[in-house]
Amino acid sequence: MSQSAVTVVIPIFNEEPVLPELLARLTAVFDHNPGVQWRALLVDDGSRDRSAELIRAQAARDPRFSLIEFSRNFGFQAAITAGLAHAPGDAVVTMDADLQDPPECIPELVAQWRAGAEVVRAVRRTRQETGPRRLGMNLFHACFSRVSDFPIASNAGTFGLMDRAAVDALKRLPERNRYFPGLRAWVGFRTAEIVYDRQERAAGKPQQTMLRLMRYAFDGVFSFSYLPLRLLTYIGGFVSAVGFALGVFFIVRRLLGIEIAQIGFTTLVTLVLFLGGVQLIGIGVLGEYLARVYDEVKQRPTYLIKHKTGLG
Repeated sequence: MSQSAVTVVIPIFNEEPVLPELLARLTAVFDHNPGVQWRALLVDDGSRDRSAELIRAQAARDPRFSLIEFSRNFGFQAAITAGLAHAPGDAVVTMDADLQDPPECIPELVAQWRAGAEVVRAVRRTRQETGPRRLGMNLFHACFSRVSDFPIASNAGTFGLMDRAAVDALKRLPERNRYFPGLRAWVGFRTAEIVYDRQERAAGKPQQTMLRLMRYAFDGVFSFSYLPLRLLTYIGGFVSAVGFALGVFFIVRRLLGIEIAQIGFTTLVTLVLFLGGVQLIGIGVLGEYLARVYDEVKQRPTYLIKHKTGLG
C-alpha cells in the first residue's frame, strides 16, 4: 500500500522572526512521522523582510519545502486560496505561521483523516491572547455562530485538514471575499474535530492588525448571513409602527379636544437624528453587500504569482 501524501499550506507575511522555529518544528514533525509523504507549501504574501529568502534556503536544503511568492500583498485569504490551488497530495493541512497553532497537532489531524473523516477541524480549547484582541475574537466567535445562516463551528479557525475531494470542491467556489472556515464548513463532507490549546505567538508581532481582523469578520458575516438585511427590515417596520401609532394617538387626542403641546425642539431633533442614524446604518449595510457584488462582477484574479520554488 502506497504512503499517503499530505501537504501543509501556510500563508507568510513578514514572518522572519518566527520562520526558523516554524521550519525546524515542521521538519521534526515530518521526520518523526515517516508513514506519510510530507510536503510544506508556504505562500509569501508580499513580505517586505527576509521571509522568502529564508524559505528558499530551506527549500534548497529540503525538497519537501516549496514556496509561492505573490507580486504584492493580497491578503491572508488570497494566500490560503493560492496554497489550496497548488497543493499536491491526498490531503491538505492549513495553518498559520505564528506557531499559535502547534505543528505537533498535525499527526492528530492525519489520524482522524485516516479514520474516515474528509474534513478535520482543530477547535481551540483555550487561547493565550489577552486584551482587545482576545475580547474581539471571543465576541466574534460567540456572535457569528448565531447570526450565520449556515451552521459554522465556533472557535475553529484556519487550522485543520481537508481531503483531496473537499479541497477540489472548495477550489470550485468562485467568490473573492472569502472566509475560509465558513467555506470549509459549507462544502460539507464527513467532518471530525480535534481539540487543542492555542499557544502564544512564538516570536515577532502579529501581522493581522485590528483593522484587518475587522474586515475579516465582516467578510464572514456578510458572506454567510442575511441577518443584517433582515434587521434593517425589522427596524424599519418597528419605527414605522411606532410612528403610525403616535400619529393615531395625537389625532385622537386632538379630536377629543385635549390640548397638547408636543412642539419641543429637543424632541424634534432627537427624532430626526435617530431616524437619520437608522437610515445611514441601512445604507452602510447595503453598501457592504453591494461592494462584494461589485468585486465579483469585476472578475479580477484573487492573487498574482511572481515566482514558484520547488513546485516544478
